[in-house]
Amino acid sequence: MPEPESPTAGSPLAKPRDVDVAIVGGGLVGASLALGLSGTGVRVLLIESVAPDSAAQPSFDERTTALGNASRRIFQGLGVWDEVAREAAAIRAIHVSDAGRFGFARLKAADHGIDAFGYVVPNRVIGTALWRRLSGASGVEVRVPAGIEDLEITTERAYFKVVTAAGAREVTSARLLVAADGAHSAVRAAAGIEAAIEDYDQIAITAAVAGDRAHDGIAYERFTPTGPVAVLPLRGGGYGTIWSCTPQRAAELLALEDDAYLAELQSRFGWRAGKFRRIGRRASYPLKLTRAAATVAHRTVLIGNAAQALHPIAGQGFNLGLRDAALLAEVIAGATGDLGSADLLRKFSDWRAADRGGVVRFTDGLVRLFGSRMPGVSLLRNLGLLAFDLSPPAKRALARVSLGFGGPTPRLARGLPLLNVFPSLK
Repeated sequence: MPEPESPTAGSPLAKPRDVDVAIVGGGLVGASLALGLSGTGVRVLLIESVAPDSAAQPSFDERTTALGNASRRIFQGLGVWDEVAREAAAIRAIHVSDAGRFGFARLKAADHGIDAFGYVVPNRVIGTALWRRLSGASGVEVRVPAGIEDLEITTERAYFKVVTAAGAREVTSARLLVAADGAHSAVRAAAGIEAAIEDYDQIAITAAVAGDRAHDGIAYERFTPTGPVAVLPLRGGGYGTIWSCTPQRAAELLALEDDAYLAELQSRFGWRAGKFRRIGRRASYPLKLTRAAATVAHRTVLIGNAAQALHPIAGQGFNLGLRDAALLAEVIAGATGDLGSADLLRKFSDWRAADRGGVVRFTDGLVRLFGSRMPGVSLLRNLGLLAFDLSPPAKRALARVSLGFGGPTPRLARGLPLLNVFPSLK
């Protein structure tokens, strides 16, 4: 195919540097995609604005992520699970309750023939493992800290300038541009893809706490009148807590001294996990549902929070984004010809639609169901929890959530190798 003219033709840098895939955003999802494509023969450029070891890196902070078993298998396929597992706490049981009501539900991994429903890991551990592996990844170039500017998407390629922290500018082109730059994605906006943002009017306060007894691998989700409280087991015996509440209440709680905050948390959550004795640094972030109107555009694809950013109520957001990355790596590795073709991107979008839509509806539905104060809803909700607790088929279905809500399950998520797949794309 003849080389197309650069949109900057006439300038001293008329012929840009070419790559096959440019990934904008080197957080947990973007880094996973880059690692998945390493060694496939695809020329990858990963661009990240904040160094992974910087305290300002939001993707690799002290917040925790609950990884489902499919995500564990993806990380095994990427060669990072052994490092991640050293600081992972297994979720062997789940307890869901409605504060002040009679409804509750319990799930045990052993009842479903599995060791754990998932694993709780600090984000910094996942980020460190991914970037350590990327340092020697074949076919992957990294620009960090760096950003892009002057993006122009033509028929044949996406053109842009990579701008480093030192101010250097490198004119670059890519067959495929991947937006992995978060819920406020600049690439999504530049590609002309709109996003619907729904503010839940909630702030999540996160903190690690230590208690007076071992957690035994139990994860708790307790729904309260002011928002859900998640208490997740951590390696070493403590808990990671996520308390969702109104912005006004969050401001009050964040202003408290540690002992006063612990007392408020204990009062709101209860005593199922024992007495909370110590607390680490608190952090907070607003809770919103962000949904891109489409996940693909001309030579552009969205993954992770750039495509959908969810409430943490069911711990599905990162797992969904990681499946985005795993299937996109699979589609790219299994295709020949133009990696940014409309046909390839349409197939990827179609294959991800059921999983994406199912997880969004499931998560948003839980927020609305347990946040509703309408008369009679709490009774129905608690009856539903009890019915679920007594229904083995319902529990088996929930135990399989980590595989997705429909569409093809990525090969990596099934413990299979990445290459030589989807021959229909050859």
